[in-house]
Amino acid sequence: MAQLDDLAFFQRLAQAGSLTATARELGLSLSAVSKRLKQLEARLGATLASRTTRRLALTPEGERYLVRGAAILEELVELEEALGAQRAELTGPLKINATFGFGRRHVAPLLSSFRARHPGVESTLELTNFPLTPGEQGVDIGIRVGEPPDSRLVARRILANRRVLCASPGYVARMAPLATPADLAAHPCLVLRENDSDFALWRLERRDGQDGEQAIKVSGPLASNDGEVIVGLALDGHGIALRSWWDVHEHLAAGRLVELLPGWRGVRADFHAVYPQRRHVPARLRAFLDHLAEGMVGRVPPQDV
Repeated sequence: MAQLDDLAFFQRLAQAGSLTATARELGLSLSAVSKRLKQLEARLGATLASRTTRRLALTPEGERYLVRGAAILEELVELEEALGAQRAELTGPLKINATFGFGRRHVAPLLSSFRARHPGVESTLELTNFPLTPGEQGVDIGIRVGEPPDSRLVARRILANRRVLCASPGYVARMAPLATPADLAAHPCLVLRENDSDFALWRLERRDGQDGEQAIKVSGPLASNDGEVIVGLALDGHGIALRSWWDVHEHLAAGRLVELLPGWRGVRADFHAVYPQRRHVPARLRAFLDHLAEGMVGRVPPQDV
């Protein structure tokens, strides 16, 4: 039906956030997308969005059409999946967002093996420095560190993780005394710089659970906005790094890095797959979440958390 096509078109338009992005995603000209939106508004007798080529802002009527339309399309998907429950093949689009390091190392290989099992799923992995919110820009699942701040999101833990204070054996052999977290101020710390601050705030807690959490301001002559670079600098003996277990466990096991301050440990930094709350979660999304959780078990060894 034309109405369902219009609903699906408007969903894509709202997710893309602009006429230009929608035209690019649909493989249409900008004028064709603009014309279709005008035709939809004419049919409904309402203005759904104010727009430029770069930005789209929904009107109250547009918001209502988006929300109610999403519910209708979701019910249709649920109906079709229920009718085809015995069919093994999964179909439809799936867009995942993750950070560059974790996304390259773990999410991409697991998406590859998932796609091999379910070739009917049109999968996209978008890597960004900062997380995109599921439900926006077409993102179905976001991979995030820590608990999601948005209560509208459902979170499924896929990896228990803490950060590890570590350095190379060469640095350890010549380093100044390091008995407490406060001593880090006298050491060159390899800072992962994600803002304009002149220092980083490293959070540690005692393994015995006493004294709570300590936050230590650290700094050093070397910094980067990329975690892989920080690990490389630590391996080269340039100082102390605070990196996630998933990122350094192989170096620790091989002796290329040494864990420091054994009486202390980094705070939890678990990875969760998050997705919007909805009455019906598509089968392809549920299947990928299961595949992701199961696959991570074999990719990163358990940590003492």
